[in-house]
Amino acid sequence: MNEFVKPPKSLLSKVGKAIGEYQLIREGDRILLGLSGGKDSLALLHLLNHFQRHAPIKFEFAAVTIDPQADTFDPSPLIPYMESLGIPYHYVREPIVKLAETHMDNSSYCAFCSRMKRGLMYRTAREHGYNVLALAQHLDDLAESFLMSAFHGGKLKTMKAHYRIDAGDLRVIRPLVMARERQTADFAKAAALPVIVENCPMCFDMPTQRQHMKELLAGEEQQNTNLFKSLLTAMQPLIRDGLEKT
Repeated sequence: MNEFVKPPKSLLSKVGKAIGEYQLIREGDRILLGLSGGKDSLALLHLLNHFQRHAPIKFEFAAVTIDPQADTFDPSPLIPYMESLGIPYHYVREPIVKLAETHMDNSSYCAFCSRMKRGLMYRTAREHGYNVLALAQHLDDLAESFLMSAFHGGKLKTMKAHYRIDAGDLRVIRPLVMARERQTADFAKAAALPVIVENCPMCFDMPTQRQHMKELLAGEEQQNTNLFKSLLTAMQPLIRDGLEKT
């Protein structure tokens, strides 16, 4: 029988600060967590449970996993794990890999897959009455996106902490925006969370721009230990973008 694990104080502090700073969770929210089975989304699963039990506001949460039916990625072990935790869980199978072969336009496979997964999560949220979608991107992800956008797109852009989608009926939140990747990795390892490694051949046959940015930032952080603190401050207008419309 699996049980929820209390996250470390350092991680709780970062997530708690983000929840307050960006008004992520509100009284009566019904939150649907996008659960890939990776270390970050599994960490966020346990964080949401902790805040549900201890936060002064009342909210519900469930999880959804999108199974793209790829030969190299099988998230189905999450089904018995989630059942043992007793959390409402939606497991959506969709042949995204096959669909990409016939329907993909000029975008990359990763972009097509991401759009498909996001659309399926929106649909699941609507069908089951959830008004918030929680995603598990962390500060490292935001910093990498920021550099990729500046270097390759000529724009100052990164992921937002909290915004309302164009259709107007769902809010998207990212409670890990102040947390570092190493914090979720350390927690997942210490708690022996059932991490499922996603090994998509489309993504991993060649080094990606994101991996290059990750290595660039890691090298810079060795020289400047305050690098991510500075980047978080610099990115604030971009992270807060859309918050006033939520």
